[in-house]
Amino acid sequence: QVQLQESGGGSVQAGGSLTLSCVHSGRPFSSHVMGWFRQTPGNGREWVASLRWSSGRTYYADSVKGRFTMTKDNTKNTVYLQMNNLRPDDTAVYYCGRSINIGEANVWGQGTQVTVSS
Repeated sequence: QVQLQESGGGSVQAGGSLTLSCVHSGRPFSSHVMGWFRQTPGNGREWVASLRWSSGRTYYADSVKGRFTMTKDNTKNTVYLQMNNLRPDDTAVYYCGRSINIGEANVWGQGTQVTVSS
């Protein structure tokens, strides 16, 4: 059974940076799309970014475009989310997910907390 393991969350001040990591157990298939999502209390899970494993092409929500960058390391079966210029409204639990479609996931990690203070 595939597992996704996130790490890298923490607390930063507004304007700061964090990098999240997500390790996929075993190598993702070429058809897989890896994604980052976030959720705040009382709200649904919001899509943040996706990356096609085969091509590395990335897609971003408007709210993070230009500030967040998603990348992958084929040798480590890992995707990253570099988050720059963080804002208090980026505060959430961030989840790594896997699917075959952009903006969707049917396999999830356990989540990692990101807290941005003003």
